Amino acid sequence: MQQSTSNTYGGGISEVNPDNIKAISVLKGPNAAALYGSRAANGVILITTKDGSDSKGIGVDFNSNFTFERPFVKPDFQNTYGGGNGYRTWYSDGWSGVIQPDAYDQYAAAYNDLVPGSTTGTAGTDESWGAPMDGRLTRQWWTGTDVAPLTPQPNNWDEYWDTGKTFSNSLALSGGNEHGNFRLSYAKVDQKGIAAFNDYTRDNFTLNSSYNLKKWLTASFSADYVKSGGNRNYQGGQQFIWAHRHVSWDRLANYADYEDVHIQRAVSGKLEDTDPPNWQHTYFTNPFFTNEYLPTVNDKDRLLGNLALKFTLTDDLGLMLRSGTDFWSDTRINVSNFERVRNGNQTPGRYSEEVLRSQETNHDFLFTYDKMFDSDFSVAAQAGGALRTNYYKRNYTYVGELVVDGVYNLANSNPSQNTVASTIEQSEVQSLYGSVQFGYLNALFLDVTARNDWSSTLPTNNNSYFYPSASVSAVFTDLLSINSPILSFGKLRASYAQVGNDASPYQLTQTFRAAGSWDGSAPEYYENTELANAFLKPEITTGLELGADLRFFKSKVGLDFTYYSQTTENQILGVEISKASGYSTRILNAGKVNNKGIEISLTGTVLELPGGFKWTTALNYAKNKNKVIELAEGLDTYTLQERRGLTSIARVGEPYGTLYGIGFAKTDDGQIIFENGLPVVESTPQILGNIQPDWTGGFMNTFSYKNIELSALIDARFGGDFYDEGTGTARWTGQYAETAIGREEGVIGLGVMNIGTDENPEYVPNDVIVAGNQYYGYNNPRRYHEAAVFDGTYVKLREATIGVKLPSAWLSKYKIQSAKLSAVGRNIFMIYSNVTHIDPEVDEYGGNSQGFSYGRLPTSRSLGFNLSLSF
Repeated sequence: MQQSTSNTYGGGISEVNPDNIKAISVLKGPNAAALYGSRAANGVILITTKDGSDSKGIGVDFNSNFTFERPFVKPDFQNTYGGGNGYRTWYSDGWSGVIQPDAYDQYAAAYNDLVPGSTTGTAGTDESWGAPMDGRLTRQWWTGTDVAPLTPQPNNWDEYWDTGKTFSNSLALSGGNEHGNFRLSYAKVDQKGIAAFNDYTRDNFTLNSSYNLKKWLTASFSADYVKSGGNRNYQGGQQFIWAHRHVSWDRLANYADYEDVHIQRAVSGKLEDTDPPNWQHTYFTNPFFTNEYLPTVNDKDRLLGNLALKFTLTDDLGLMLRSGTDFWSDTRINVSNFERVRNGNQTPGRYSEEVLRSQETNHDFLFTYDKMFDSDFSVAAQAGGALRTNYYKRNYTYVGELVVDGVYNLANSNPSQNTVASTIEQSEVQSLYGSVQFGYLNALFLDVTARNDWSSTLPTNNNSYFYPSASVSAVFTDLLSINSPILSFGKLRASYAQVGNDASPYQLTQTFRAAGSWDGSAPEYYENTELANAFLKPEITTGLELGADLRFFKSKVGLDFTYYSQTTENQILGVEISKASGYSTRILNAGKVNNKGIEISLTGTVLELPGGFKWTTALNYAKNKNKVIELAEGLDTYTLQERRGLTSIARVGEPYGTLYGIGFAKTDDGQIIFENGLPVVESTPQILGNIQPDWTGGFMNTFSYKNIELSALIDARFGGDFYDEGTGTARWTGQYAETAIGREEGVIGLGVMNIGTDENPEYVPNDVIVAGNQYYGYNNPRRYHEAAVFDGTYVKLREATIGVKLPSAWLSKYKIQSAKLSAVGRNIFMIYSNVTHIDPEVDEYGGNSQGFSYGRLPTSRSLGFNLSLSF
């Protein structure tokens, strides 16, 4: 299955029906995946699906799941001061317009400082530096010309998010005998998200079958059709980053009830505004309205299938011929505007329509040879070849003006306001590969693999790349005839492997791109601003791995240890160059990065009693050290991601993913230096952290007693930093609890001040009081990056399950072979975290751009129930 994914639309493995999965294997790094080709440099997730081969006769399996979820971590808000600025909270027209005469007496009663014709409302400010929420009577977005008490809304976070619900059901019919087997299944997923009007549905139709046509010939067939889609226009946490703390979101969800009283802005000589009622109009539209009427929907069809023939040529020699394809088509409609008047300006309905098509086709053959030459020696060999072709097409139209609002059809548009784009990409990889394993006494093994790829995305004279691997393993307890009551089993292993990788299509020569039209008629084309490279070389990842697998006390305790060192070189990157050249980036073989580390897994049976009680545990630990060895000639820094001037970079000699930005001046022992009560800001960027964790780990415990099983998983990550623009901004805008401190009496910042000279500093504790909003303004992540860089350490109770197998005596009269009822919870409890307000397990962009967060949909705590029946 081709893997492609995005934060919004998902894809790949997320579209697999989990009830069809028989087994999942994780093959780590190039040492475990050398034969899987270019995309296996970082490992392989190998999924084996159910095919009915285990069935005797006809069987029916039914599985039903119901899960509900709520946000996992709730920010700690302040509930003392309302929205607005200047210690005032007042709604005039949603844009901080001048207060009109009909409100003079009301305003004067609340604040007693009205300047007629000059004093404005505060709703146009999307911050919470307003008046104390002490019950004073103020105009609000829902009161019209009346007033209502200004009171705290401590539960508005809970009001905003729905309880998400997911229903999934699957039904499978399977059968098998000595001639063949089959499995036919259907699964339905119906999901409602935690944001209003968000939904997702998926239907999976799957058929797997295998049949022995002859004694020497077996045919197998697999097909999966997936129909999925929904409204993905979720609202992120920005509604609580830029917000008014006195707003009730339950009331806002019922905005239609207030359309007759809600005051809109009326600009002299222009139309009156027609936005849906909202707590303000300057920067935001009512989120419940946008989720419903400005959706981001997609409708996706996916078809996967393969046909394989397996020939038994001799007792030892076999041949497989296989052909398969993965095709999907996705239509995405994003409604970006409705016909309305804002600030006196009328805008039409607008939307975009995007049609994507992708297909990957693989043809391969594989000879297999497996023979025992005597009781001591064995040989297992494979040799084959593959042809992979990829096709991708994107047609995109942005409609700048609908003729009839709400009718989302390209024919219902003003053609002169449309923008169109189209992309077609094709590539091909041809491969030959082979492997051989030599075994001695079923205890000593030597594995050798080799693969050569020819890629169409590389230069003709350099499009071939060869990568080998070799590994040796020895069960030394068998070889040395060790029979110890302590050491039950011992195995040592070592391997060396390489994996090659090619480039994305069309990076060898300059291309021209369409840029719409000029004056609505003349088509425009421009040269690609990414400078191509006709001399690209393939990327190469080289890995060395050493390990041991030890078991003790009759295999009741197991220890697995792995050391690895992996280097990727000739990485193909788009490197920034001077804009004066007319280009923005140049494609280069510009990277060499090394990762080395250890992985340790300890498993064991803690307690096993004669009555049937058993307690098993598993503990794992992983530590990775990363370093950028070199970049292109003349280049020592490569920008991975940038946000508000803070960058995540790869710099020679430093770990990958170092965060650089503007920070505060500090003493040698790390205390922040203050001047006139405010932090001193450094003028040049500095290292503020790194996205890589120090180590990760997990602790799994399973308890079983007769037909009952309980398990719990604790998941941990220590170290690794991230830039959360959301938390910094919410402090800057007065949302979080800590910003309520000192608003009236002022704040003394924690740090030191210099009472000496620059040359001979003398530091004493800072004792200068400054205004609260002035002090908290230094959390502005757009200017002071350090204020928004946090440690990503966490320890979570990640998952807990309890399952009960119903006694067969209860089921036999209903002709049920087996039944199991389970409850599963995920993200159950945050045991430890170094940050408040959010779950530190965040990732805004993914991939090489991880370590950033800003108002994403919060992670969820879920509880689900499962019923599984077999007939």
